[in-house]
Amino acid sequence: MPPSAEPRTPSPSGGVQSLERAFDLLERMADAGGEVGLSELATSSGLPLPTIHRLMRTLVACGYVRQQPNRRYALGPRLIRLGESASRLLGTWARPHLARLVEETGETANMALLDGDEVVYVAQVPSRHSVRMFTEVGRRVLPHTTGVGKALLAQSPDDEVRSILARTGMPAATEKTITTPEGFLEALGRVREHGYAVDDNEQEIGVRCLAVPVPDSPTVAAISISGPAGRVTDAATERIVPLLKEVAEALSADLAGAAAGSA
Repeated sequence: MPPSAEPRTPSPSGGVQSLERAFDLLERMADAGGEVGLSELATSSGLPLPTIHRLMRTLVACGYVRQQPNRRYALGPRLIRLGESASRLLGTWARPHLARLVEETGETANMALLDGDEVVYVAQVPSRHSVRMFTEVGRRVLPHTTGVGKALLAQSPDDEVRSILARTGMPAATEKTITTPEGFLEALGRVREHGYAVDDNEQEIGVRCLAVPVPDSPTVAAISISGPAGRVTDAATERIVPLLKEVAEALSADLAGAAAGSA
């Protein structure tokens, strides 16, 4: 059974069924790349076509879904404002965890999400060192050039990764940037094996970054630390990676608690 066809976990009793179904359809649309036909939604959700048509008509009227000229349905522009607000809130929840990373490693800590084919930074706590790395919140970069990009894409199937790389073209940011799909997929294999990603002078010469995915995040997310290569050494990596994984688990638990509290 494809991932998009997996049954969703039922929400707590007392929920409004039409709302549950509408949000389920929106999530299935996102899983399918943002655009689907009614028959695809019927197959993946198990709902009758008349029910899906009625729900989609309501979502279109509200601006959360748009019907394309080819009669397929796409996620609508009104979701953008909700997503931007949710991203800011996600960054707020992440900051105490990033502050812990800075306190215990001395390096700048970041949180990033995958938005389409790009990585977007949604939170940062800077190092207190005079020589430090700084990435503006809201900055977008291509995933093949960064540690967070590797940590994010390591959670995706290889064919999906290849499609993203084909669209971005894999331009080199430095002479160390991985610029072939085969090389990048090999790097993702190491991320999956070891549980963390490394950007070794690939985004900026003289800078190293260590990143891990946030497990069970409501959206694909990763956290990282970055600093001068002279400080983020192999020896430092052995000490920092377990901390990164611990903090990612703690952030994941916080996000799960927030979701449960709002249910």
